[in-house]
Amino acid sequence: MTHSTGTLYIISAPSGAGKTSLVKALIDAQPQIRVSVSHTTRAMRPGEVDGVNYHFVDRTEFVWMIEHGDFLEQAEVFGNLYGTSQSHLQQTLDEGHDLILEIDWQGAQQVRKVMPDARSIFILPPTQQALRQRLTNRGQDSDEIIEGRMREAVSEMSHYVEYEYVVINDDFASALEDLKAIFRANRLSQLHQQEQYSQLFCELLA
Repeated sequence: MTHSTGTLYIISAPSGAGKTSLVKALIDAQPQIRVSVSHTTRAMRPGEVDGVNYHFVDRTEFVWMIEHGDFLEQAEVFGNLYGTSQSHLQQTLDEGHDLILEIDWQGAQQVRKVMPDARSIFILPPTQQALRQRLTNRGQDSDEIIEGRMREAVSEMSHYVEYEYVVINDDFASALEDLKAIFRANRLSQLHQQEQYSQLFCELLA
């Protein structure tokens, strides 16, 4: 039995839909799945670890990577550069690990052009009211900021039609099972099974 190449999964969601918690629970349950670590030029915050939270690089190195075409997608946010390195990503996939890329719909569009075989999942809240409640319960933002986040979320959610799978995060445990099912089903595809069990298939058909 040989290992098959991993699959790249794009996972997007509006703020407050529970994407981060679901992905963390999925990784805890299935450690062979990895999460892509982005490169950034922003300063490391207390408690962050280089190579775990982000690959922290200076602007010169980041620009060098842009010039050498290493980024699948990149963006500038509040003066800091963020990007997904294609070489880091490909290495993980070649090792046989499924890899999750947590990016917004714009980044997803960029990645699909370069890696059309990527699977994509959009996570939605059960209702707008539930989303508003989750954003409010964080206790971090003013009503004005929450209203802004809600408008942004509605705009983001309209892009769910660009994704192959949609998970509704109403009940967390059910949503997690749905997420696991997507990964499991993909590993059972003929292409993956052929890669992994090529010797067996040869013997069965001999």
